[in-house]
Amino acid sequence: MEPELTTIRYEEQDRQVSWHGVSMADGDVFGAFMTNNVASRLHDEEGTKEFESHLRGLATTGFARDSLNEILAAEVLEERDWAVGEAVAEAYLSQEHKITWPWNMARDKRTPKASLPGADLVGFKVSGVDVHLAIGEVKTSSDSDTPPNVMYGRSGMTHQIDNLANNLALINQLLRWLQPRCKGTVHEALFNAAIVLFLDSGNKAIALFGVLVRDTQPDVLDLQGRGQFLAGSLQDPTTCKLIAIYLPCAITDLPARVSGGGS
Repeated sequence: MEPELTTIRYEEQDRQVSWHGVSMADGDVFGAFMTNNVASRLHDEEGTKEFESHLRGLATTGFARDSLNEILAAEVLEERDWAVGEAVAEAYLSQEHKITWPWNMARDKRTPKASLPGADLVGFKVSGVDVHLAIGEVKTSSDSDTPPNVMYGRSGMTHQIDNLANNLALINQLLRWLQPRCKGTVHEALFNAAIVLFLDSGNKAIALFGVLVRDTQPDVLDLQGRGQFLAGSLQDPTTCKLIAIYLPCAITDLPARVSGGGS
């Protein structure tokens, strides 16, 4: 049996909100996860391949191909710690919670002055015949405090998740952003099903996720208080999962781990 990517360190629930912490051990499984799953999300391999294939079809002369190679070689790969942390969260949710991502948001984040919809995570969670909008936030923190400061304040995870659940103007913006990215793709049916369920629920059927990426020791207090607070503010059938991912390396080492470096 192959070793698991994560080990559950704590797991609790209060009404429709659950929280758990998982640790990742250093080794081949973690290395493969970083260089394959995380690197694919971080560098948007699907979009990159489509982009390169389209442009190569237009470069019909040797000179044009050389010019194109110069353009492709000039790409600046994302290496900021927080961006790798978001890719870790997306890859983990895709693998462990079966979330489908219709769009790699790195495409918008790399666009100067791009207008984002106000959520780090945008996808679909399929549970039997039901499809839920899956939206949420990612925070990456080496803060020695427990809970870390990124959980608090107007820019903190707790406020942002509460806002995603209850701010209809923000949800309107999010859906207007998401719909054209799903239309005419394999994800259009998921989008339609999720919206039907959402509207039929009185605008409440959302699967919220908050992912905290840490390089500290596992501690239930990272999430417990915030989970209990959200349980008192979120209304059924809205659900929320708070997940702390405890890394086997320093957050500052994440960019190197994506490229296969470090140990």
